[in-house]
Amino acid sequence: MRGLRGRAGNSSLAASGAAVAGLAAVGLFTVACSSGGTGVKDEGAAHADAVAKATPSPVPSAGGAAQFATSVDAVELIKSDPKVSERVKADLKPCGRDSYPVDTSYSNLTGGTSPDVVVNVMTCGDAVGMGTYVYRANGEKYENVYAAEEPTVYSAIDRGDLVVTKQVYAKGAPVAEPFGEEITTYHWSGGKFVQLHWVRNEFNRAVGDGEVVATDPPKNEN
Repeated sequence: MRGLRGRAGNSSLAASGAAVAGLAAVGLFTVACSSGGTGVKDEGAAHADAVAKATPSPVPSAGGAAQFATSVDAVELIKSDPKVSERVKADLKPCGRDSYPVDTSYSNLTGGTSPDVVVNVMTCGDAVGMGTYVYRANGEKYENVYAAEEPTVYSAIDRGDLVVTKQVYAKGAPVAEPFGEEITTYHWSGGKFVQLHWVRNEFNRAVGDGEVVATDPPKNEN
């Protein structure tokens, strides 16, 4: 959050100071805030049967006062989406009273007139990612344009691109002890997400810690 700092002046500058304060208040009012925030993978536009409804509740988006996101019911969006696996739907349960392990972010990823929605589904106990999805606004509904379902997968938004992270493990290693991580950046182009960058970071480990489960860089599907 950003605050405004006032500056005292003499009586001859009172009118000018009041005007500046008024302008600052208007500027503060117009600032918009947003929150944020690979296994089975589907890149590209979804079919019509993959369109899910959203709960219409406008909130300011990062695009400014002239652009608004629709605050969605992420749980309902996931459960009503035919592109989400039955396993993820079955495991999506409240961790407490009306508290679901779901992160939701809003941003303009696909160049549409309304911000897109990124939903991450996690486990309750240790917040391990189970699936990540991107929904594109289509009128009053949202369509699934990206889906990745794998343990530890998680998506974030970076300057208009989709950044997908997953952990890498040695064979038989527990979830709490990853060997490294793979980070893939996607950019929306030609009606689908296209791979832009791929990075694999390996953490420090002792020699002989175990066989690493090899993975190949994600394929760029055009």
